[in-house]
Amino acid sequence: MASEKSLNLKKEVVSEITDKIKNSASVIVFTYQGLTVSEIGELRTELKKSNSEIKVYKNTLAKRAFQDLKIENEEFWEGPNAILFGGDLLEPIKVISKFSKDRENVQIRTGYADGKILTIDEIKAYASIPSREGLLTMFAGGLMQYAKYFAIGVDLYAKKIEENK
Repeated sequence: MASEKSLNLKKEVVSEITDKIKNSASVIVFTYQGLTVSEIGELRTELKKSNSEIKVYKNTLAKRAFQDLKIENEEFWEGPNAILFGGDLLEPIKVISKFSKDRENVQIRTGYADGKILTIDEIKAYASIPSREGLLTMFAGGLMQYAKYFAIGVDLYAKKIEENK
């Protein structure tokens, strides 16, 4: 039987995981076995830019935390897993997706965002959405097109009035 001290430590870890899940915009579970220390450091540096972090917990404790939040994803807790807690919805998903494309030993297993479990296809869809800056640039480009046509129309109208004088 586990000692009371050991049980309290496990409860604290489960509580920590639960809090991190609640306070994260996105949560991604992925395999990390075979990564070098420098590769993990590179991933952590990229994720830090979006106020995100990676943690490795025992599967039983992580599974318990997800169960406490009524998130059913039991089939993903076999083998070594790391959990990405995203401070932003899209940016961490983009970073881990790009990182996993470059390394075959990193596989995204599941995700959780907006109160629901994400499938691999949904994660890929989130990863393909342009960044906020990219979307704003596209929007501004669309607006500029109308301003350009308006300016051309006004110029042509001014030339027509000038010709009729």
